Amino acid sequence: MTGMDSSSLEPFEICTIRPPTENSSLTFRLTRNCYWNRCKFCPVYKMGAVFSRRSLDEVKRDIERAKALDDLMLARGIGIPRYTRADYGRLPGLADEILRTRKKTIPEVQLHEAAAELPADVDPRLAWFFSWFNDQPSLEDSLAHLLTWRLAGGKTCFLGDADGLILKPEFLTAVLGEIRSRFPTLERFTVYGRTRTAARQRSLTDLQAMAAAGLNRVHFGLESGSDKVLAFVNKGESSAEHIEGCLKIKEAGLSCSIYIMPGLGGAGLSEEHALETARVINAIAPDFVRLRTLEIFSQTPLEKALKDGEFVECPEEQVVRELRSLISWIEAETELLSDSASNLLDLYGKLPDDRNRLLKIIDDYLDISERDKRIFSFHSRLSSFLGQYGGLPEDLYGILTPYIRGESIDMSRCPDEVLENLIRTIRSRLMP
Repeated sequence: MTGMDSSSLEPFEICTIRPPTENSSLTFRLTRNCYWNRCKFCPVYKMGAVFSRRSLDEVKRDIERAKALDDLMLARGIGIPRYTRADYGRLPGLADEILRTRKKTIPEVQLHEAAAELPADVDPRLAWFFSWFNDQPSLEDSLAHLLTWRLAGGKTCFLGDADGLILKPEFLTAVLGEIRSRFPTLERFTVYGRTRTAARQRSLTDLQAMAAAGLNRVHFGLESGSDKVLAFVNKGESSAEHIEGCLKIKEAGLSCSIYIMPGLGGAGLSEEHALETARVINAIAPDFVRLRTLEIFSQTPLEKALKDGEFVECPEEQVVRELRSLISWIEAETELLSDSASNLLDLYGKLPDDRNRLLKIIDDYLDISERDKRIFSFHSRLSSFLGQYGGLPEDLYGILTPYIRGESIDMSRCPDEVLENLIRTIRSRLMP
């Protein structure tokens, strides 16, 4: 550790919750958790997480820690002549080396406490979901985060957590300046935002100042354009605010990326959900429309509504028909992306130019038999799971063992009931 201040070699806070397009981005937390945290469908931040704003000094310390760890990896030859996936194997030893040096230098060193444990009676599916959240990363976690970012090219940065637009432009300008001075290869900075914040709390001048400071894109979770659906799921925003906020973002020179949630209207409001969402998209003409199909997580208000009969979940085929209506009605020029593990079909294209091609993908699915739809759904969900986690846990592997044939899985003789349960189990563990 010669030439380095070992006291600066500490973990920095990472944004566990971020858009799929930011999975390989360098991340820094400017706030913690979500101040709204009332959406019925959302399982995030529901286990005692408290919203807080971080001070500029706190954020700067994290940036310094990230820079020190990044420099250390280079000093130890990681990234020379290039970064490779094999470098992950060197990180545990490097983390141990840092800890040994810190203990010698600062005998009373206090390591980060582990994240709070979940209650013993928590639903196993929710426990799986939360096992992937990391509020207090270790040194190895931080090193792996930096390596992942470097392997992806080292050009993107996401600033979290839930609504970066609540921060004053002066704060964001100072943070962006600090990050860019430490990590000059960065070219794109993004945040999550709420349309209500953009519409009601931030002036056009504020947003233009954020763009001038280097912010490039805002990701909005619109979920729906139907005011009935938005009110039912307690989104805290209206379709009018969706439109006003997104248009203001675009006017400020920022890229507008929106997420919509097929299936959120349930069986009763499926058609309205599609029609009204298309109406809002046509009014906004966002740069990107990203699909994130509804998954009902355990111990959420929406699961309670389902059990109480207040919400009827859409079968997968109805969700696909809803998407067909949505795509048919979108006239705005935008890019449609199916970049969430919760989605059944891969629907990528530019609208309206690629409409017919996208509708054919949907119609090809609708034309197959019910049995083939189940098998298609299984393979689609399994592929998403393997892509997200890299392998199967023991319980899923055990269930699938009778159907494994060499390097493939043959579900042709799997009973429908078993197949349906497998699909539901896999879906419940996918990070949306």
